[in-house]
Amino acid sequence: MPRLSEVIAALDALWPPSRAEQWDAVGTVCGDPDAEVTRVLFAVDPVQEIVDEAVKLGADLIITHHPLYLRGTTTVEAGTFKGRVVHTLIKNDIALHVAHTNADTADPGVSDALAGALGLRITGPLVPDASDPEGRRGLGRICELDHPETLREFAARAAAWLPPTAQGIRVAGDPDALVRRVAVSGGSGDSLFEQVRAAGVDVFLTADLRHHPASEARETSRPLALVDAAHWATEWPWCEQAAAQLDAISERHGWGLRTHVSRTVTDPWTAHAPSVTSPSISGAPN
Repeated sequence: MPRLSEVIAALDALWPPSRAEQWDAVGTVCGDPDAEVTRVLFAVDPVQEIVDEAVKLGADLIITHHPLYLRGTTTVEAGTFKGRVVHTLIKNDIALHVAHTNADTADPGVSDALAGALGLRITGPLVPDASDPEGRRGLGRICELDHPETLREFAARAAAWLPPTAQGIRVAGDPDALVRRVAVSGGSGDSLFEQVRAAGVDVFLTADLRHHPASEARETSRPLALVDAAHWATEWPWCEQAAAQLDAISERHGWGLRTHVSRTVTDPWTAHAPSVTSPSISGAPN
């Protein structure tokens, strides 16, 4: 069995910490470098539910996309949510490793997994990494459908092929407009509207779209169709992709690692009450 330090070295080769944004907090949060690793659990969020799942599974290592401590802390007291996570990890000899923005821009990265989950053909990054001479790394992906479909059909594709959440899929645009060229970005993507417009795509699928950026995107001379999915749902496909990458490394080195992808939905929204009338104020009560 490999030591944790050996597995972390392999993970850092997949998602070099140096490629993370300066504000990010990636890498190993806790764990003994000399401890043996036999079982690994992949998840989006390092929350207590996931740690409890790892304990039940007998995992030695959790790999998450989101950091546990993004802005630092002064305590890991067990009465706090994050402190309890740390205490549970250490008591059960479970390491935690984070690949966040360094996984977003990787090749393959988070948006490659999202495009793959939607059955899209990738043509290149939305925001290319200037340090990549091959032009494959970067934030987001520009994709194409094999055959044009309406925005309504594309939204239904996203609803059917992404993990289900309480939010579901929100759409802005003419449902009957034809879609062929698509931009995708896993996680919060409304900071990328300038690059999306420059790419000349028909629709942008991402998460966490806010009112004002979305409204402005719809009010331009060439309105951009938008598909807004839950943050967790757009990043969960990366877990399966990342597990497959580690499986390949384990096989190559003869490590015999057992990898698992958590199916626990850690999206914070738990219910959705749809409007009882069509989206128009004409039938709203006074």
